[in-house]
Amino acid sequence: MVRAAILDDYQNVALKVADWSTVNKDIEVKVFNAPLGDDNAVIKALQGFAIVNMMRERTPFSRKVIEGLPDMKLLITTGARNNSIDMRAAAERGVTVCGTGGFGSPTAGIAIGLMLELTRRIGFENARLKAGAPWQVTMGQDLEGLTLGVLGLGKLGQRVAGVAKAFGMKVIAWSQNLTPEKAKEAGVDYVSKEDLFGKADIVSIHIVLSDRSRGLVGAKELGLMKKTGYLVNTSRGPIVDEKALIAALSAKSIAGAGLDVFDIEPLPLNHPFRKMDNVVITPHLGYVSEQNYRTYFLGVVEDIRAWLDGKPVRVIAPK
Repeated sequence: MVRAAILDDYQNVALKVADWSTVNKDIEVKVFNAPLGDDNAVIKALQGFAIVNMMRERTPFSRKVIEGLPDMKLLITTGARNNSIDMRAAAERGVTVCGTGGFGSPTAGIAIGLMLELTRRIGFENARLKAGAPWQVTMGQDLEGLTLGVLGLGKLGQRVAGVAKAFGMKVIAWSQNLTPEKAKEAGVDYVSKEDLFGKADIVSIHIVLSDRSRGLVGAKELGLMKKTGYLVNTSRGPIVDEKALIAALSAKSIAGAGLDVFDIEPLPLNHPFRKMDNVVITPHLGYVSEQNYRTYFLGVVEDIRAWLDGKPVRVIAPK
């Protein structure tokens, strides 16, 4: 019987959202619902597993981890790519790496939701009423008429831009790869990086984390923002210089931030973001939707079955 591990299934749903009957007779599955810890803890916990299924980047697979798991032969990531896997190390050790499909653009809903919470305080007022407050205290701000600055106009950035336009927002965009022609095709205005941060009422980040984008939003960019401006990050935490953001929020040089992603996840209990009244935080919910999870784990089962049959599918090759 081949041993298979499912990592970071926080909601304990992996075995419920897909039909595992095609592989049940061939594998013995162990589900890990909580983070395993550092590299050494991961190596210790996963000894003897031939198949390991990752949930996105929640548990990174560095060279140290891969070399510390001599029994691992198949590594599956949910989604089509995963920058937290040392692909070269996997190839050198003969580990097959496979991905899965995904559903729609669930992160767009979280991005828009954070914008609404920052401007209309829905969750805040809900908590007040349930705590016994008599009635309203906030005066919200309509999204209509505001300018949204989209940092990264790929599939997800375009989806958010479309929703923003439906709210009556003006949308501007910039990224390192964006051209005026591509922006025009998407129905938004191309601007410089400086103008994006200087003119936007809300800046929403939708670029992939890479060496080039790490720290892309720092003290300089935050310093260009309006004092009434908001920053929304549903991409990856390290794209924003966290210390610079904390400083800007503490000094009230920007109005607030909506964050679904952080440098360290899960977010430490003593982190400043947990105590700041001008920050809305969610626990990296961007890809966590029922439809997406069903698609993810359907793909996981297919990947396992194909590998067991000697015909792996959706293989991710090292670059």
